[in-house]
Amino acid sequence: MVSAGSLGGVNDLYRRILRLRAIRDFQPDQLSDDDLAAILEAARWTGSSKNQQEWAFVVVQDREQKERLCRAGHYTKPIHNAPTAIAIVEEPAGNEFDSGRLAQNIMLAADAVGVASCPITLHHRDVAAEVLGLGEGQRCRYAVALGYAAPGAGPRRIGGRKPLDELVHRERY
Repeated sequence: MVSAGSLGGVNDLYRRILRLRAIRDFQPDQLSDDDLAAILEAARWTGSSKNQQEWAFVVVQDREQKERLCRAGHYTKPIHNAPTAIAIVEEPAGNEFDSGRLAQNIMLAADAVGVASCPITLHHRDVAAEVLGLGEGQRCRYAVALGYAAPGAGPRRIGGRKPLDELVHRERY
């Protein structure tokens, strides 16, 4: 069994997946156009239910607009701290499972190009819809804060994971 501490023969992608952490403190510098484009391209290629791609992205970089978006959730300080946020919009036929896949791909792509990230839940969908100018049936429950990590920034709580034998069940719970 592979653990985060014994990654000798494991490829770089697997290592990145095991070590990916949410970062909440960022440098003020805006993302480069190339880094943002790479992250959005990886998001675009995320798999979706029946390949319907029932989503859109709203890139939010204006400070005042980010502050308005912060009002859509309870724990949105990373959006305030980050130079960029990507709001994940579910089209009317979209679903939260696909939004979660998008958020993870955005975070993994960001990590691959040297950008830190933090997933954010937007608890007040009506506020998010108003701030983002969403149409009938569109929803935004999740966003990802993005930026270059501030010096010394790291996960706030360093902890391990539950052992697999506490999580994995075979055939039945």
